[in-house]
Amino acid sequence: MRNICVYQEFLTELHKAQIRETAERLGFAPHFFALDRFEEAKTCLQNCEVLYAHSPDLLRAAPVSLKWYCCSYAGVDPYCKDPSLFANPDCLLTNSNCYGVTIAEHVVMVLLMLLRRMPEYEAVVRNRGWSSQLPIRSIRDNEFTILGTGDIGSNVAERLRLLGAAKITGLSRSGQAREGFDEALPISRLDETLPQTRNLIMALPSTPETRHILNRARIALLPPGAYVVNVGRGTAIQQEPLAEALNAGRLGGAALDVTEPEPLPPDHPLWGARNILITPHVSGNMTLGYTCDRNVELFCRDLENYAAGRPLNGLVDRARGY
Repeated sequence: MRNICVYQEFLTELHKAQIRETAERLGFAPHFFALDRFEEAKTCLQNCEVLYAHSPDLLRAAPVSLKWYCCSYAGVDPYCKDPSLFANPDCLLTNSNCYGVTIAEHVVMVLLMLLRRMPEYEAVVRNRGWSSQLPIRSIRDNEFTILGTGDIGSNVAERLRLLGAAKITGLSRSGQAREGFDEALPISRLDETLPQTRNLIMALPSTPETRHILNRARIALLPPGAYVVNVGRGTAIQQEPLAEALNAGRLGGAALDVTEPEPLPPDHPLWGARNILITPHVSGNMTLGYTCDRNVELFCRDLENYAAGRPLNGLVDRARGY
């Protein structure tokens, strides 16, 4: 039997049975370890061909014989930035594109909170006031620009469409047309797109090309009253000018589920910025049952591909970063 080391915190007994059935049918033996059994997992890993986990420390302990590392998270920037994590330079790296549903629901939630002026109403009621005259906006008949048209961006576009969005523009590296978007553009056209962007949703991976892609100059290109939502990586936004634009009233508001660094220091200016919603990187994670089920399903599906010598669906280009 070919060995698989499974080092996860979210697996139920049903998940383990699903992995076990798939693996054994294909000639693999899975070995399961919770996160408090690191040393045992490390010992087992020395004789494993496949690792299903999210642990740079455990990966660093893997032998050169490891052929496939399946990361259960979507963000794989730690593994792409540090090639020394892989004893085998040809080790396959995959990530899990299973977070689109939960992150898209988070985006809809914070968008509605911004459009309906909840940060301002929260301040009113905190001071025991009673005001109900702030003009609000709707997703219906509104326009949205989404940076990143992968699993997350596509799920966001689908939900915005169902809620009556008038136009959804997607920007990606290739600019390739994607279902659910009225217009698809290469990210090289970002500067000409921002002045018409009422609502900017960012779902980008962390790469050298995306670092501070929304910088001071581009924040200034956004029209007055625009909203910014970031559920990708905190490195994508230059945060100080964002706080300045919010406090000056140039932007309508922002919702950040990711920051740079994380956690955000207590004295960071973003904490006190006007009309901002900050959440501690909770839009994804393994806290929704559907996400966990889908994660295991995708691993089992790619294990089928791996055993048959077919390309893996979640394959990451480590040089490109996603």
